[in-house]
Amino acid sequence: MRNKPCLTTEDVQRVVAAAKKHAAKFKREPTIAVVDEGGHLLYLERPDVNGVNTVDMSTAKARTAALRGRPSGAFGKRVRERPEFLMSPNYLGVEGGYPLLFDDDCVGGVGVSGIDRDDEPVAKAGADGFGKPKLKK
Repeated sequence: MRNKPCLTTEDVQRVVAAAKKHAAKFKREPTIAVVDEGGHLLYLERPDVNGVNTVDMSTAKARTAALRGRPSGAFGKRVRERPEFLMSPNYLGVEGGYPLLFDDDCVGGVGVSGIDRDDEPVAKAGADGFGKPKLKK
């Protein structure tokens, strides 16, 4: 049997802090979702300035990144190449979702919505903020 890493609350907080810090450079307030490896919501924050649709968008972007192990925008490119991929449930091929990787394992995803073209760089900053977590013994 193998041991598999998973996200902790501390990991999620680090991802969110990095995303928010990057968004502040643009003077933007994103809706941020973080999901586990199965696409299940661990964290969601929607600022008052963002519409309710950003909840579903950010969550779907995070889920797509987590389940596919690559940025959500890559799924959009895949759909253009092979439209039958549209039949895959619960995926969204829109930029703004990044996987959270630990070694070779995808342990979750972060999705950002509500800040237009800045969704993608803010989500990437969140994923980069995940970094290489320290294993607890």
